[in-house]
Amino acid sequence: MRQQATADPLSATFAALADPTRRAMLARLALGEASVNELAAPFAISLPAVSKHIKVLQSAGLISKGRDAQWRPCRIEGEHLKEAMDWIGEYKQVWEDRLDRLDAYLHTLHPTSTTGAKP
Repeated sequence: MRQQATADPLSATFAALADPTRRAMLARLALGEASVNELAAPFAISLPAVSKHIKVLQSAGLISKGRDAQWRPCRIEGEHLKEAMDWIGEYKQVWEDRLDRLDAYLHTLHPTSTTGAKP
């Protein structure tokens, strides 16, 4: 779970998102602020391991921790997620076009078949 230091925010974002535990933590934070204990609750891992996941998310700029008396709420930060979505979005149309061409080609091979229908 060691995070390599990088000056590239997009790489840090994708590295942080590569772990299912961190993705689950982000999904929880999408519902609202949560404490470290609340983030740890669904997982069978130690609090130090949870803290390491949180540090990776923080260093990628995906979450921040606030301070409210003794409570340190974590909250999701959307800027780097938006950058990742924008990057992925650039390739969405390319793949949709390729899949449309594949579909058209398959229909030329079997013009009477319908997609997904079983004989």
